[in-house]
Amino acid sequence: MEIDPYTLVVILGLACVTVLARSFFMISRTSWELPNWALRGLQYAPIAALAAVVLPEAVMTQGHLVSTWQDARLYAAVAGAIAYFWRKDVLITIVVGMAVFMPLHLGLGW
Repeated sequence: MEIDPYTLVVILGLACVTVLARSFFMISRTSWELPNWALRGLQYAPIAALAAVVLPEAVMTQGHLVSTWQDARLYAAVAGAIAYFWRKDVLITIVVGMAVFMPLHLGLGW
């Protein structure tokens, strides 16, 4: 398989930009702290990610709301939410959600 030189330059450039952006905070010789408004904003990041990514995936199919109760994602999302509020552990949430989703999806074809 032959790699196009342009593709190689783009990959290397993106790698350099990624390394620079991720190491920016470690390069500085002086320590610094985030302002209070940024720290407050970061407290809402997990719930914003949940609302933007997980929730639409759980309740929508092909851009439309799920119209049947026979959808494994609905039950998995409810079971995962219950597990999270019970244990406050993200790993338990994922395991419980998948433990409900897989049998319904693979076993019943939902």
